[in-house]
Amino acid sequence: MRIVDDRAGLRSARAELHDVAVVMTMGALHEGHATLLRQARAEAKSVLLTIFVNPLQFGPNEDFDRYPRTMEADLELARAEGVDLVFAPTREVMYPNGEPAVRVEPGPLGEVLEGASRPGFFHGVLTVVNKLFQLTRPDRAYFGEKDYQQLTLIRAMARDFDLPIDVRGVPTVREADGLALSSRNRYLAPAERQAALVLSRALRATADAGSIEAGLAEFAAVPEVKLDYLVLADPMLGPAPEHGPARALTAAWVGGTRLIDNLGVQL
Repeated sequence: MRIVDDRAGLRSARAELHDVAVVMTMGALHEGHATLLRQARAEAKSVLLTIFVNPLQFGPNEDFDRYPRTMEADLELARAEGVDLVFAPTREVMYPNGEPAVRVEPGPLGEVLEGASRPGFFHGVLTVVNKLFQLTRPDRAYFGEKDYQQLTLIRAMARDFDLPIDVRGVPTVREADGLALSSRNRYLAPAERQAALVLSRALRATADAGSIEAGLAEFAAVPEVKLDYLVLADPMLGPAPEHGPARALTAAWVGGTRLIDNLGVQL
């Protein structure tokens, strides 16, 4: 496994790879990331992993400084999953001229749900993903469905910008009790982790009932969890259909940690 942190090293190493799949992360890797890497490994000749905590997608009161950095463990996991190349740039390498004045505009979908709760978030996400696409030039890119709105917007960006990249979603990986894996789960105290199970319960209740009222009742029973949103939408995150495939999405604060989750629904 080769590890590079600069653009020249990336260009040189990337030139030796063919049929490349990329997995983009902010580090603090867990089994969910490992699942992405395994899927990439199974479907491509070469796997490229990026590790970069992107400051553009953190608001002024968010957790950029305390976001977990676990590079040694991340590289160990990458080796175990057969990664060919790791690109782990510094902030100065990614943004050599400072924060970019030109950013990707996510459109109306970027202003709702996560975009409404975290203004500017998707501008930062799509900008760094687009830059990493240009730098790594993958044939395929793998993203987890846990960040479903993000996945939907990245697919739209690839389509609208004519990027020759096959963007593939991989189902959410969960703990045995239903909690969606997230790098931020490590912030949770034991009691908070137990309370956080309400997110997946509310999604299942919404799916079973075909409406959000049952999910809202689940949240009401756990007052220590502060609900941000719980919605039903169609698979492209438009208005929910009366019948057919849909998506239930939720976000909530558990103590000082904000978690998101979603689930496919058949109405």
